[in-house]
Amino acid sequence: MDNDTRLDPVEGLGGFLRSHRARVSPTDAGLPGSGRRRVPGLRREEVAALAGVSPSYYSRLEQGRELGPSVRVLEAVARVLRLGEVDRRELFRLARPTARRTKSPSRVERVRPHLRQLIESWTRTPAFIIGRAQDLLAANVLADALYRDFAQHDNVLRMLFLDPAARTFYRNAERAKHRAVADLQQTAASTPEDPRILELVGELSVRSGEFRSLWAREYTRVPPYEVKQLRHSVVGDLELRHEALTIRSAPGQQLIILQAEPGSPSADGLALLGSLSAPEVPHRENPAHGAQ
Repeated sequence: MDNDTRLDPVEGLGGFLRSHRARVSPTDAGLPGSGRRRVPGLRREEVAALAGVSPSYYSRLEQGRELGPSVRVLEAVARVLRLGEVDRRELFRLARPTARRTKSPSRVERVRPHLRQLIESWTRTPAFIIGRAQDLLAANVLADALYRDFAQHDNVLRMLFLDPAARTFYRNAERAKHRAVADLQQTAASTPEDPRILELVGELSVRSGEFRSLWAREYTRVPPYEVKQLRHSVVGDLELRHEALTIRSAPGQQLIILQAEPGSPSADGLALLGSLSAPEVPHRENPAHGAQ
């Protein structure tokens, strides 16, 4: 959308963003229709969600209180506001982005071999490793069996918000969603230009109104981990203690461990799940029988 009409420079970046935000309809942005609105265009929280930044960050941007926004953030905002080349240059001129304030963790996340071997050695405890954007990077056999009801084991937030299995698997799905969004907001606040987070938040904001609504909230802290109450399609109800451990050798990665109380019905359920998912050992014929 090229537009040669320039705003009064005294309005600065905030006036520019508000003006262009008003020109983009929810339908243009890929959002479902939401009926009549008192003001035209997108709301602040919608732009924030589609650009993959927190609502408070985008508000500071419009208010002129966010100094030196990163190039990645400005590119994301330009995409959401459907700016043409002329307006895009004007956005960058007004924002005057500085060099990246934090190193962009754009490299592909990989799990170190010794960590993969560690979780694979745990046959009675579901364990997996997640990355910055809560992508599932590695999981042991029992974790794969635990989440078998989901179509894909790729990302915690995508599983929670896009897979219908989440509604029955989590006995308190709402709390799980709040916690996952709050966790992602904390990560996004420290690395607002992370391309993977920008991509994920943009996708979920278009595909899930529930995610968009939660992302618009401001979480001052991440709710504490607690006992997860789950309902597995094969072994039934499970109550598992959730622990998240930071991996110091791989910044941004976390080791997630789900434990059952020893001797509990949940421990029996995990044992049954483990026996059902254990790889089959090839049968070897007794040499003595082969000689007959």
